[in-house]
Parts: sequence; structure tokens; C-alpha cells
Amino acid sequence: YGAPIETPNLDALAENGLRYNNMHTTALCSPSRTCILTGRNHHSNNMASITEGSTGYPGYNGNIPFENGFLSEMLQQHGYNTYAIGKWHLTPAEQISAAGPYDRWPLGRGFERYFGFLGGDTNQYYPELVYDNHTIEPEKIPEEGYHVTEDLGG
Repeated sequence: YGAPIETPNLDALAENGLRYNNMHTTALCSPSRTCILTGRNHHSNNMASITEGSTGYPGYNGNIPFENGFLSEMLQQHGYNTYAIGKWHLTPAEQISAAGPYDRWPLGRGFERYFGFLGGDTNQYYPELVYDNHTIEPEKIPEEGYHVTEDLGG
């Protein structure tokens, strides 16, 4: 909305006053993300804490049930293209490796493309970047002006 490229669907949503007026959020990023992406309470998403705090107990294991569909999955079912960028922080740490499993990575949850980092944080100059389901190295180094913010936003 308000970008230099034409976004008629986003403009229409904004003009018609789409509002989320029954939303619950927490003071933590992972639980809040699950609420936004599924429309469900964070305990229903097994994300009562951040993914690194997963305990294995009901509501706390960090594995969002697949029956709790993501907005991205629903959009794909209706013909939309989906792309996620930036911080993911929705996959338990033990499931973030080059060997997978990938079913709880962005491409496994309804996004056709992804560029960002899977954990809760990353080094701003030497980030652990993922493109789709592959780890990649930044195209530049800090001495050449690299910073993750410009990479993700540019």
C-alpha cells in the first residue's frame, strides 16, 4: 500500500478498511507470529514460548499443528502467489539444518518462495540466510557495504 508499484488488491483492502479487530498477541515474537499466520491462539498453535523455549509439553512444543492452516496455505488454495521475507522464527531449533526436515520451513507452510533467516536472530553482517530451502551466503561482505537490512529490504 503506497508503494511505487501498482498493488490494486492491497489498495482495495486498505481503502475498504480491512481491520483485524479480534486479535490476541503476546510479548514474544514466535507466539504472536503464529496468531497472525493462523488466526488461532498461540497455545492452540503449540507456541506458548519462542521456538528455543520449546519444552515438549502440550501447548509448548513449538510444532504448529498442520491442521492449523497458515494464511499462506489458504491464499495458495485460492490462486494467490505467496512469498515470505525476513525473520521466520517458527521452526523448532532442532529442525533447522541443511538436512531438513523442511515441512515446518516457509515452503512447507504455504509459501512458494522465501528469503531470510529461520531463527530468532542473525548476525547483521554475516547472517545465516536461507533462500527457499537452501542456505546461501550474502553476495557482498561488510567491507563492501553489506548489511542484512539492505539485503532483505532491497
